[in-house]
Amino acid sequence: MKQSGATITFTVLPVGWVGNWHENPKPQWVIPLSGRWFVETMDGQRVEMGAGEISFGEDQGTKANAQGNKGHLSGTVGDEPAVLIMVQLEETPTFEQSCRFK
Repeated sequence: MKQSGATITFTVLPVGWVGNWHENPKPQWVIPLSGRWFVETMDGQRVEMGAGEISFGEDQGTKANAQGNKGHLSGTVGDEPAVLIMVQLEETPTFEQSCRFK
């Protein structure tokens, strides 16, 4: 669904899915509806989230680490698919500063 200022998509990540390292395509909110998923940052921190927990991703323009990874890694956790709502904002990403949402 395209809304003024944002695009809203629904995504189903299958059981056992782990993506490749990547940056968010645009600043975006990720809201799990069911199942669990994880995000791992370039510094090795991993956060797992489930229904009702939200995440904001704005890692555009990252510099590759020693392993050549940029952005983040994400995937599913557990034995059921992760159903996510993704709200991509039509805003310019912030670079080299803290998150705009506090």
